[in-house]
Amino acid sequence: MTMHDANVKAETNATPAGGNGGARLKFDVPFFNIQEIFGDLAEQGAARAKANLEQMKAASEEITDAFREACATNATRAADYGTKVIEISKINTSSTLEFLSQLADARSFADVVNLSTTHSRRTFEMASGHNRELWDLAQKVATETAEPIKKSFNRFNRFLHRAA
Repeated sequence: MTMHDANVKAETNATPAGGNGGARLKFDVPFFNIQEIFGDLAEQGAARAKANLEQMKAASEEITDAFREACATNATRAADYGTKVIEISKINTSSTLEFLSQLADARSFADVVNLSTTHSRRTFEMASGHNRELWDLAQKVATETAEPIKKSFNRFNRFLHRAA
């Protein structure tokens, strides 16, 4: 018998109280088989809980994979950033050594001022360009690292809204 049965039967024992010909009836408490009535409900709840746990497990594995992908991307992009910093340092060192060499060859105070002004302008322009490159790389690191995590959490969030 399931909970969906329209006709739930309960047996009662109705006997005249005090045997006085039925003026007043005494009813025993009816006996309901709770396990039978709610058994299907419990099975459905257990099946639903098991399905939800399986979905949560899949979502958890997906989030773990997303974190793994994010860490790998971060490591790669951080190495790219570090390589760019080393490249910029090499360029700056070469520029400074070239400037010092030109200063050593200067013949007058006017040559020193002219070389210094030219070097300062060139250094400022290079620094601006290098800062722009480093900023672009930093944004790329952040965006590419966050993307797999963002996608995974969006799918997880949709799952939570469906389950609710």
